[in-house]
Amino acid sequence: MKRQLFFAIILPAVSIILMSWGYTGHEKIGQEAQLSYPPEMVQFNAWTEFLSSHSSDADERKQWDPDEAPKHYIDIDNYDQFILSGTIPQLWDSVIAIYGDYFVYDQGILPWATLTTFDSLKACFERSDWEQAVIFAADLSHYVGDGHMPLHITRNYNGQYSGNEGIHSRYESTMVNNNIYSIIYDGYSVEVVSDINQYVFDYLYTNYTWVDSVLAADDYAKTVSSNTNSSAYKQALWEKSHLFTIGLFRKASHTLAEMIYNAWLQAGSPPMTASVDYYSANVSGISLEKIIPNPFKDTAAIRYKLTENRDVLMIIRDSEGRVVDTLIDGTIARGEHEYIWKSNGLPGGLYFLVMHAGQAVEVRKIILLE
Repeated sequence: MKRQLFFAIILPAVSIILMSWGYTGHEKIGQEAQLSYPPEMVQFNAWTEFLSSHSSDADERKQWDPDEAPKHYIDIDNYDQFILSGTIPQLWDSVIAIYGDYFVYDQGILPWATLTTFDSLKACFERSDWEQAVIFAADLSHYVGDGHMPLHITRNYNGQYSGNEGIHSRYESTMVNNNIYSIIYDGYSVEVVSDINQYVFDYLYTNYTWVDSVLAADDYAKTVSSNTNSSAYKQALWEKSHLFTIGLFRKASHTLAEMIYNAWLQAGSPPMTASVDYYSANVSGISLEKIIPNPFKDTAAIRYKLTENRDVLMIIRDSEGRVVDTLIDGTIARGEHEYIWKSNGLPGGLYFLVMHAGQAVEVRKIILLE
């Protein structure tokens, strides 16, 4: 089965949830990279909010960039060399020469997308382009997160070959969203990496070993309740998988910190430009400024900015990816704006504000109180 077909069919219907770790998980990974920053990286704490808020920008690009989806996975067990030796050709020219363009792209190009983003981040550091650097770092956060989600490293990404159909979103989104406040971990020391290519492939090889554990957790949870939408199933899935899942989150945040650290070192450890507003750094021409209050109960003010006249679509999605409200659908003039959103009887819970303006997309998490 072609993974591109999976994305083409499924993503338009549930574009929020079928993303590695979902928005909530990716936010967590970006947020907690700071736990592993060494003292000489204290300046990078200024990036924390941006990395958290923009760590899923790469997922949003799938909606309009046909080249983006293959960057988020690798069906590594479709490579005959991996089955025989546990590794694959790691240099781009080599893997293309051996397997051909079509095969490689069809299996996904996650490791090479990660390495290309690392190189772009390093180049930004070298020229002291801090606004662009933080944007590449947010993309790096996403690809690193993908590389620590086992079902993004296997042909059996949705349990379709093992009787675990639907496990992809049940594990990475539903379970994680329900238990995000229980995913607590610390950081640990980053190190100098002599071979970034080997480093990226090594963590992919290691994280692949957790595929069977995710499937086994699903099998166990279904013995507790055959209804995968039930609270009993969801609790059992968490019970069986929470230890290694928290470990994967911890490793992902640390890996992100370590890769940023090494890109910065390789670029000569330039001092950060203090005047840059990293949270607002945005090359798209749109900016979701604030949602006040958040969490909220009945009414929230959504403030946003456009650098030019734009056709804007602003929608609200629930935690399952369903559109529950359309706030704006039309042309908006450049400048600063405020929209007052009334919840109109929606149940309390986690929602996502998604703002489209041309090809640019901004996403914010909103919590509606009961």
